Amino acid sequence: MSDPGPFAFPFMQHAFLGCFLVSLLAGSLGWFMLLRRQAFAAHALPHIGFSGAAAAVWLHLPPLTGMMAASMMGGLFMGQTGQGREHSAQRDTMTGLILAASLGIGVWCLHEANEASSQATTLLFGDVLGLDGTTLSLLAGLVAVCLAGLAILWRPLLFVSLTPSLAESQGLSPARLGQLFLLLAALASAACAEIAGALLCFSLMIGPAAAALKLGLPPARGIACSVLGALLLSWGGLLLSWYSDIPLPFWISLGGVSLYLLASLIQRQAR
Repeated sequence: MSDPGPFAFPFMQHAFLGCFLVSLLAGSLGWFMLLRRQAFAAHALPHIGFSGAAAAVWLHLPPLTGMMAASMMGGLFMGQTGQGREHSAQRDTMTGLILAASLGIGVWCLHEANEASSQATTLLFGDVLGLDGTTLSLLAGLVAVCLAGLAILWRPLLFVSLTPSLAESQGLSPARLGQLFLLLAALASAACAEIAGALLCFSLMIGPAAAALKLGLPPARGIACSVLGALLLSWGGLLLSWYSDIPLPFWISLGGVSLYLLASLIQRQAR
């Protein structure tokens, strides 16, 4: 009897749709985070969201709701520091302190909930095969909000990211734009963690974006390349996971590194 393939099953159809939605966010927001030298923040936000998801489990609330709330609070606190290279050390210190505190709170919440073994695995590594219609609707809403916000901030955020001093002289506020962007990034991190988990959400947001920036593409093409790369990682990872029985996060993390190495090779050959 022939294999019907992954698309024959509703849970896989939901998984592919969820990966598509999350890839739109991961590629676009990840490109801006690397452009703004906020890779550590991209790493920290989903881990901060882990504490909120753990608290939601303890309070018998949807984990994604708690993850969004904690990520946004973390983003607000991280956005309090100044922008620019001169404030990078202070920004990384604040991010590290918030990350350390949130992870401790998350472990404590799971301990109090007495569900550490099963819930921690789901929160840390994602549950893409468990997506239902309600979760997909929530993800779609998150994607719409984040992409609408990014479309509004697109020009001023790009201006501030490339030439902060000149942008400030033109009346723009790098600090305020940075806070708004981190709020969008927090929502995107919560959505990505639903697919790749808190531990490997970083791979989906940073790998394709790093490859796109390595190629030196202009902004619009760079973001499009980053989104396509995230889609390749998520959809390709799902297919490889289906046929190899190896978890999706493994393929996403391996694929992110492979994309960057491929971009480096292409850049070297183009010289």
